[in-house]
Amino acid sequence: MAFITLDTKKLKINFNYLNSFFKEHNIYWSVVTKILCGNKEYLTELLKMGISQYSDSRISNLKTIKAIDKNVETIYIKPPAKGAINDVIKYADISMNTDFRTIEMLSKEAQKQGVTHKIIIMIDLGELREGVMREDFVDFYSRVFQMKNIEIIGLGTNLSCLYGVLPNNDKLIQLSLYKQLVEAKFNVKIPFISGGSSVTIPLVKQGLIPVGINHFRVGETLFMGTDVYNNEKFEHMENDIFKLYAEIIELYEKPIVPTGEMGTNLEGTSFDFDESDHGKTTIRAIIDIGLLDIDMKHLDATDAEIKYAGATSDMVVLDLGENPKEYKVGDLIEFTMDYMGIVRIMNSKYIEKRTV
Repeated sequence: MAFITLDTKKLKINFNYLNSFFKEHNIYWSVVTKILCGNKEYLTELLKMGISQYSDSRISNLKTIKAIDKNVETIYIKPPAKGAINDVIKYADISMNTDFRTIEMLSKEAQKQGVTHKIIIMIDLGELREGVMREDFVDFYSRVFQMKNIEIIGLGTNLSCLYGVLPNNDKLIQLSLYKQLVEAKFNVKIPFISGGSSVTIPLVKQGLIPVGINHFRVGETLFMGTDVYNNEKFEHMENDIFKLYAEIIELYEKPIVPTGEMGTNLEGTSFDFDESDHGKTTIRAIIDIGLLDIDMKHLDATDAEIKYAGATSDMVVLDLGENPKEYKVGDLIEFTMDYMGIVRIMNSKYIEKRTV
């Protein structure tokens, strides 16, 4: 048995903190729900907290959100695939776009479904992930501006996710200037400049965000309490909203060094062992979780004396040393996880999801 828990009280603490923080700075924010992988129970708990806009990169997750509450606003936060156009219009009130032909298809589908689809045009400010190149932006905007059933409600950018390019005042001022440029040139009003994410929050605290940046997309800081910019924890926020528990299914005293001719394991890895460990033993525990569910580099046992020994597709081996806590078969080992560890676990159909 293995399961992950979501502490709803701690999530509420983080939510209230961020909600007050953004209101204080006149910033509209959207909760990025990718970490929940469309889990209906967890999304229901989140929607109870009252924010009106949710963002995700999976259409199926937005569909689940709309099934829970059709009145909340949803954003599809990556350039839509051509085969998903119908569902993007159906389940996303807003989408982030960078490709002219894709927006043409969105326009035609929006006309067919009898709706006006809102879009945010993404501009590449150096991260080299999604985004229209800066020198092409004005021409791109002029072409999209004329499309039927498409409303351009914002400009945006993405930073730090691919290469770790950090946001700064200069880059965000550039984004604000593009807003001023198109508003003047096309006599339009752009409501939102979506230039913020979890990594940008510390800049708000330092007063380094241009006034025009008024929309943030936040997931990691809400669910992890992390200062992504400085790779540390925020004070006054909860850092262990999610925990993983895995049951011990075998526990024996065994040699530290394996015996027999050595090859590679299922991942193609070969191992070397310290010669001084020959003849020594340790208490080894097998827990009911494996590489199909997790990547152990993203997990930490809350008991600091437990060491990771290895893993196969559906089992993890732990080194308990002399087993001072006297663990036994049937006991649960508790783990905390980083963001990628949680996403991997949440995406596993073999791990039970619980709320506490």
